[in-house]
This record gives sequence, C-alpha cells and structure tokens, in this order.
Amino acid sequence: MNEISTLINSLQQGDFKALARAISIVENDLEGSNEVLELITIRSIPLIGITGPPGAGKSSLVNAIVKILLHQNKKIGVVAVDPTSPFNFGSLLGDRIRMAEHFSNPNLFIRSLATRGSLGGLSEKIIEVTDVMRAAPFDFLFVETVGVGQSEVEIAGLADTTIVVMVPEGGDEIQTMKSGLLEIADIFVVNKSDHVDADRFASNLRHLSNEKMAHDWQIPIVKTIATSGEGIEELIAQIEKHKQSNAANNRKQFLIAEKVLRILVKEKMKGVNKKELLSAIQIAMQQGDFNLYRFAKKFLG
Repeated sequence: MNEISTLINSLQQGDFKALARAISIVENDLEGSNEVLELITIRSIPLIGITGPPGAGKSSLVNAIVKILLHQNKKIGVVAVDPTSPFNFGSLLGDRIRMAEHFSNPNLFIRSLATRGSLGGLSEKIIEVTDVMRAAPFDFLFVETVGVGQSEVEIAGLADTTIVVMVPEGGDEIQTMKSGLLEIADIFVVNKSDHVDADRFASNLRHLSNEKMAHDWQIPIVKTIATSGEGIEELIAQIEKHKQSNAANNRKQFLIAEKVLRILVKEKMKGVNKKELLSAIQIAMQQGDFNLYRFAKKFLG
C-alpha cells in the first residue's frame, strides 16, 4: 500500500491528521492530489451551507449549531471560507477564536480556506475539499461562506441545504429578493431577533418566501439569537426536516458542469508557461500590429 492509499485509509477511518494532510495536498495541487481525489469513497453526508451578508452573525450561528450537535455526540466538519486580498492573495485564516471552546473536542474538525480570487463567495477548491471531507465519517458538514452578497450563489449548487442568514437591520425585504438570496434559500434565519423590528422583518420575509414555494418544500423562517442559543434547536429541526424531504438540488449539476470545464481547461493549460507567455506578449505588443485574438490562436492546437 503506497503513501496516498495509507493516507486515504486513515482519513476514512476518522484520523483528522490524515484528513488535514489530504486537504492540504488537494488544495495546493501537491503531488498525489489527483490520486487522492480519484481513490476516495465519497459518503452521502449532509452538507449545510451558511450564507448571507457580512455582519449577519453566520459564524456565531455555526458555533451555536455545532455546540448542540456535539452534545448529541455527532461528528462535525466545518469549512470556513475566508476573504482573500485581491492585491497580495493573502487571507485572514485561523481566526476561529469563536469556536475555541470546541477545539479540544475529538468530534469536531475545522478547516479555513481562502477564496483565492473566487467571485462566488467560495474557494476555488471548495468542491475538492468537501469531497475529501465527505470521505471521512462525519454526520454533518457545514460550509460558512465569506458573505459577499449578490455573487454568493455558488453555495446553492454545492450544499444539500442552504441557510440564508439575515438580520432585522439588513435593509429592504424587497432587496433580499432582488439579490437572489430568495432564490437560493432552503431555510431563512433572522438572527439577532431581539432587535427592533425583528418580528416585522420575519413576517415580511415569510410573505415573500410563501410566493416562492419549491415543489413540496416551503421555505421556513427561523428566528434566532445565536449568541444565547435561542432558536438553534428549531433551526436544527428544520435542517433535519429539509433533509428528510429529499428536496432535489437541481443547481448542483450546473456547478459540477462548471467544475468539469475548469478541470479540462487546467489540463489543456499544462504545457503553457506563464512567464514565457508574458515575455512573448511583451515582444508581440512592441510590433505595433498586435491582435489579442490572433496571438491567442497560435496556442490553440
């Protein structure tokens, strides 16, 4: 049994160190990355996406959900996607202080990922990372997105259940519908529901969601106060209810199709040296009759 096979065998048995190593290999395209992805057995583990605008309390909500599930002796995996600077591609990783009380729990695995320029609120490697995590014996996986607003729709294709977190001061309810969040939500959470106008906000949101009933699933509105744990048990019950409904995620096939295209493009680009390409462009542009499309055509086989 080679090193990669041993690694996969260990992570599938619940070895978190092996899981962390496998994720690093896949995320950074290290040697053995393709072998890991091709050899893992992906389990049917519920993947819960937590999305919504910045400041809605997504991280506090994940922490509150995880606390209850850990008390139920569930094995939980959490992927927290952190923003990446568009200038230096650095990321604020490792700031999981809010989950410090759970760090020593052997049933919890937390991983931070950088967006690395991805525009959909997720990491470029999110599918690969969650597939590797689905090979481990978790009961639930949670993906917390960056919270960039209108472009944050990829999670709807990735997750089995998408939770959209809002707050009473989040703005006009009609804007919620315009932003596309109404289109991707399986469950709405009105967090910080002890704030003024929370009931009115939830009522208006419920009215909008009633108009968007998908098949036999009616989008529930759950009011929570994540910092005190209020409403969290009801939210977990709605997650389980959505799981039992077997509501199909028709958006997943489109996300997978896009991913396959990226894999194919990456494979085709293997022989292209970016430094040599830049040098060739600099020379070509000095000739005065540079045409981007004629130049690119020379690289097409």
